[in-house]
Amino acid sequence: MAVASLALASCRGSGNALRAPDPAALARVAPDSFVVTFTTSRGPFDLLVRRAWSPRGADRVHYLVNAHYYDGVRFFRVVKGFVAQFGLHGDSAITAAWRTRQFPDDSVRASNLRGMVSFAKGGPNTRTTQLFINLADNARLDALGFPPIGQVVAGMAVVDSLYNGYGEGAPRGSGPDQGRIGREGNAYLAREFPKLDSVVTARVTRRW
Repeated sequence: MAVASLALASCRGSGNALRAPDPAALARVAPDSFVVTFTTSRGPFDLLVRRAWSPRGADRVHYLVNAHYYDGVRFFRVVKGFVAQFGLHGDSAITAAWRTRQFPDDSVRASNLRGMVSFAKGGPNTRTTQLFINLADNARLDALGFPPIGQVVAGMAVVDSLYNGYGEGAPRGSGPDQGRIGREGNAYLAREFPKLDSVVTARVTRRW
């Protein structure tokens, strides 16, 4: 957890890129394809993002990674045989800054099979910062409008090893409450769910 804390401190130094993003920078088009290396408390995994699958989703994740948004965030919802979800910031002020920065849906051009990564959402056109990694074939999510942005191409064993002992989140399960994460950040998770794994750093390591 100490390493993750250092990453969070570094991310706070990103300043306006996270707290008050420039609309022009936020609208910038991402490369056609790029690899994001996530170094986690369990080890690294590589996400290959394909803009052709979800143009708006690729643009958003490219901005967030370059702003170091994901540094220090916890994998707060890991449900065995379903998904590993992350993307609520450890600093509640930054989470609040992004809550209203929703972006439009993309059509579903690939399937939510094992290893595919998509943005989470709470209804049409509500994607912001949260991602989930499919731990199994979840093709039923395609019809619900979850377009994959990319695929884990290395380190899926690391993803499979993420701590899943807390299960589904509140109120359906006994895991973390997303509302409280938004209000209290990593302090809440460290206090009540100390076994959660985290992203240490997320960096674009290759682009085409």
